[in-house]
Amino acid sequence: MSTTPTHEGARVYDVTAPDQDNLIRLDPAEAPYFGAPGRVGFHLIDTTMMYAPRSGGVKRYLNAKQAWLAKRRPDIRHTLVTPGAATGSSEPGVVTVAAARLPFGDGYRMPANAAKWETVLRMLEPDILEAGDIFVPGHAALDTGEALGVPVVGFCHTDAAALAALHFGDWAQAPAMKRWADIYRRFDRVVAPSRHMALRLAEAGVEKVTVQMLGVDTELFHPRRADPGALRKRLGLPWNARILVFAGRPAREKNIDSIVCAVERLGEPYHLILVGAGKDVRISPHVISLDYESDPVALATLIASCDACVHANENEPFGLVVLEALAAGVPVVGPRRGGVSELIDNEVGQIAHDVDPGGLAEAIEALFARDLGALSAAARARAELRHSWERTFEGLTRLYGELVMSSAAPQPQAWRA
Repeated sequence: MSTTPTHEGARVYDVTAPDQDNLIRLDPAEAPYFGAPGRVGFHLIDTTMMYAPRSGGVKRYLNAKQAWLAKRRPDIRHTLVTPGAATGSSEPGVVTVAAARLPFGDGYRMPANAAKWETVLRMLEPDILEAGDIFVPGHAALDTGEALGVPVVGFCHTDAAALAALHFGDWAQAPAMKRWADIYRRFDRVVAPSRHMALRLAEAGVEKVTVQMLGVDTELFHPRRADPGALRKRLGLPWNARILVFAGRPAREKNIDSIVCAVERLGEPYHLILVGAGKDVRISPHVISLDYESDPVALATLIASCDACVHANENEPFGLVVLEALAAGVPVVGPRRGGVSELIDNEVGQIAHDVDPGGLAEAIEALFARDLGALSAAARARAELRHSWERTFEGLTRLYGELVMSSAAPQPQAWRA
C-alpha cells in the first residue's frame, strides 16, 4: 500500500497511487464480510445532511454508489439516511429523518436533534457507517458506532477551515481547523477525495486518511451526446460562439464572479453558461444563467455541447463537474491548486496560474488557441482510464470490508497470572 508522509506522525494511505496492484487485497476465503460466495455480507449506512432535491456532487456520489452496489455487490446492503420532511422510509434504500428546511437554503434541511438521528441509525443495525459531514449526522454516526461497536468512516467532502476563512476572515481559520480536526480524529478512517484534502487533514493532525478519488458515469457523460448546433439555436447564440460552461451550487467559494468577469473581459465570441450557479450573478450579455438541471441526460447533453468547462475554486476538495466535462470530451480550464489541479493538466485542458479575471481570461484564450479536437479526445481518454465509478467503489468496498473484518475479529484477552 502506498503511503505518503504528510507531517510528523501522520500517514496518508493513498488508494489511487500508481502502485495500486500492490494494495492489500482481501482473500475471499478468509473474508466473511467481503462478499465471498456463500458467506454473509454487511450493512453499510451512508448519512449526511448534504442531500437535497438540488444537491450537487455529494448526492451524485451517493446515488451512484447505491446503484453500483445494487448491481455489482448485492451482498452489501446499502441504506441512505438523509434529512426529509418526515421520519421514515421515503423510497427503497433511503430513510429520512425529519428536519426543518433552511431559509434560502435551496431545499437543504438542517438536522437539529442528534439523539433522534442516532436512534434511527441504531434501529437500522449497521455493520459500518459513512458520514458525509461533521454536523448532526456525523456526530450521530460516531455515537452510533461507539454504542454498537461498529466502524465509522468520515468522508471529507468539505474544507471547513478554508470556508471559515472565506466567509468570516483569516482569524476564523485556526479555530475552525482545530474543531474540524478534533471531530475527524474520532473516525476509524477518514476518506479524502484528493491528495489536496488529505494534506489539509494531515496538517490539522488527522491520521488514518485514505485518498479515494470520486468517479464519473462514462456512459452518461459521453461525447456522443454533443449537439452544439442545437444548443446555439436554443440559446440564440451565433454559430461561431465559444461556449464555456460551469455547473454547480451558487456558493461563494466557487468564485463565479471571477469567471463572469473573465468572460466579460474577453468579449465576443465568448459566452458563459452557468447551470444552477448563476442565481445571484449580475446580468451580463455574455452570461446565460440556467436553472438547476435535475435530468442527468439533459445535463450531460448540455455539457457535451459546450466548447470548454471553467472551474475557479483553488480550494475545491474535488470538483465532480470537472470529471463530467472530461468524460463528455470537454477540455477544462482550472486552477493550479486544490483538488481540481489533480484532475487536469495541459494535456486535457489549460491550467490557470491565477483565478482572478485576468488569469482566467488568459488561460481561456490560450485554450482556444490550441487544437480543441485533440484536447477533447485526450479528455475523454483520461476519464475512461482513471475515473470510472467502478474504480472508486472497488476501492471503497475494499476499505469497508477491511474495517468490518477488523471490528468483527475477536479481540485478544489480557493475560492474567
